[in-house]
Amino acid sequence: MRKIIVCAAALALPLSAGGCIRTAASVVTAPFKVAGQAADWATTSQDEADRNYGRKMRKKEAREGRERRDWEKRCRRDPENCGSYDGYVAGRDN
Repeated sequence: MRKIIVCAAALALPLSAGGCIRTAASVVTAPFKVAGQAADWATTSQDEADRNYGRKMRKKEAREGRERRDWEKRCRRDPENCGSYDGYVAGRDN
């Protein structure tokens, strides 16, 4: 009976040692993985920058469209006092 327990323990030892090594390796690499994730969160990728720029330009173009429509409506009501459009232009920063 004792031989069976000793043999079973001897066979289980290499399996548990492998698990121990993997755990130790994951503990060692964990700080680097966390630092890498923090750097990803802190920086903006080119794709994100392009997406944000596109969103900003669409908002500016929508604003320009609203102002132009309002200007055209005022011009239809009172054509004598209507000059050239000098309102907001999306590509031009004010």
